Amino acid sequence: MKQLLLASLMGSAIALASQAMAAGTDLTAMEQAARKEGAVNSVGMPDSWANWKDTWQDLSDKYGLKHMDTDMSSAQEIAKFAAEKDNASADIGDVGAAFGPIAVAQGVTQPYKPSTWDQVPTWAKDKDGHWALAYTGSIAFIVNKQLVKDVPKSWADLKTGKYRVAIGDVSAAAQAVNGVLAAAIANGGDEKNIQPGLDFFAEIAEQGRLSLANPTIQTLEKGEVEVGIVWDFNGLSYRDQIDPNRFEVLIPSDGSVISGYTTIINKYAKNPNAAKLAREYIFSDAGQINLAKGNARPIRAEHLTLPAEVQAKLLPNEQYAKVKPIKDAAAWEATSKALPQQWQENVIINME
Repeated sequence: MKQLLLASLMGSAIALASQAMAAGTDLTAMEQAARKEGAVNSVGMPDSWANWKDTWQDLSDKYGLKHMDTDMSSAQEIAKFAAEKDNASADIGDVGAAFGPIAVAQGVTQPYKPSTWDQVPTWAKDKDGHWALAYTGSIAFIVNKQLVKDVPKSWADLKTGKYRVAIGDVSAAAQAVNGVLAAAIANGGDEKNIQPGLDFFAEIAEQGRLSLANPTIQTLEKGEVEVGIVWDFNGLSYRDQIDPNRFEVLIPSDGSVISGYTTIINKYAKNPNAAKLAREYIFSDAGQINLAKGNARPIRAEHLTLPAEVQAKLLPNEQYAKVKPIKDAAAWEATSKALPQQWQENVIINME
């Protein structure tokens, strides 16, 4: 098995080198420069998130790069890049999809297109290479099969069920806000028209089935959540940590929203070649498999052959047939800001 994996990784490396030369990128020179820099320092990329630890270990083993991470929010990462400028302590960060364009607008990034660039969907990358989603999250259902015998496969099923539905705090949590958007998409809406999502949950509330529980590993384990609305990678992690036989995680068949996380390379990075090499590796087959091991769906999922034991932990590609990305970031920013008040006025008011 180890020999097969080594052969696979060597094949990936050869393919990457060929693609890079075709794209005019000299990976050998970049690697040599990165080795001289000797380190890559990140923000918002801790070992425990999306299995970053394996990627940092690989970069250490293969290229001699020392690594240190400081965990922080997307907004804090961008602010750090801007504040430190020529005294930069961070080379690369990982931010939510909406923050990629914000970082570019603030002038704190530098571009780099990895050699697998053509396999990244257009919606998931900046045309100039300043940002590109390495992995995605789609809104999913997590169902406690001990409490729910008729597992809902769609939003339509959810509306006619008898169980309680937990979405979390729409006034504060990005996951919950995107849950409302996913319901809107399935019912004819989008980031500009969230009303179908509000109407959907208003009906759930009128039925007395809207739970105020937050779908977390703690509430799921205690049996406080019958059906939770979560990011797929969160649902899969919760399922595996509690009991894979107790929960089912699935993407609703009538529509959902897909978003994700993007690396940004600091314009002022002290180790710019190491940062670019890190991005190159993250988008390679090996780097994408590392993310998949952390239950994150790699952006190049359709172009990968994942190890069987890794693939078995993820949802099948066909479940993502009707997920849609946010196409108008500005419209979604305005909608999401207004949503907490609309949630109170349209949904919470209907709770008994």
